[in-house]
Amino acid sequence: MNDIAQTPEPPYYAVIFTSVRTPGDHGYAATAQRMLMLAEQQPGFLGYEPARQESFGISVSYWSSLEAIKSWREHSEHRKIQSMADQWYSKSCIRICKVERSY
Repeated sequence: MNDIAQTPEPPYYAVIFTSVRTPGDHGYAATAQRMLMLAEQQPGFLGYEPARQESFGISVSYWSSLEAIKSWREHSEHRKIQSMADQWYSKSCIRICKVERSY
């Protein structure tokens, strides 16, 4: 995915996931593709923008509401994958922001 997400007029929310990958794939590529497919099916999902340089990455997903973000965080398959994150990431951080302006 190399496009800028087409989001609606603000306000909406951005979930910023910053990570440092561990060496090797260990099923990461297939799992990440599956998670994106599931996220795209969730009510309130607005778009996704990934960026990675070597092991460091930032991905931003856009959501219509905090409730939509919470619902995605609590999705059963997503929860299972979250519990396996140590095999793919040596460090990670999630930040949630309200987008009030976009231009």
